[in-house]
Amino acid sequence: MNTAPAVTRKFQIGESLATRSLCEWDCIFRFTVVSRTDKFVTLNDGDRDFRCGIKIASDGVEYVYPHGRHSMAPTVRAGEDIA
Repeated sequence: MNTAPAVTRKFQIGESLATRSLCEWDCIFRFTVVSRTDKFVTLNDGDRDFRCGIKIASDGVEYVYPHGRHSMAPTVRAGEDIA
């Protein structure tokens, strides 16, 4: 039996994404999707590229950890952009 959630939102090339820091509300991480495959997405923050393994949340939305996976690492979800 396959228990993997159906993917409802995927990273799209050219998409702009943003998320806030867990430590400081005024700190915003912004990324642009440069490329993607079925398992990896490459994000650019304006200075450098981050190649990340794609994970799928229980609600079916793809997400990645562009700065690595540690306690205060930002999580970027597909389709998420704060105004």
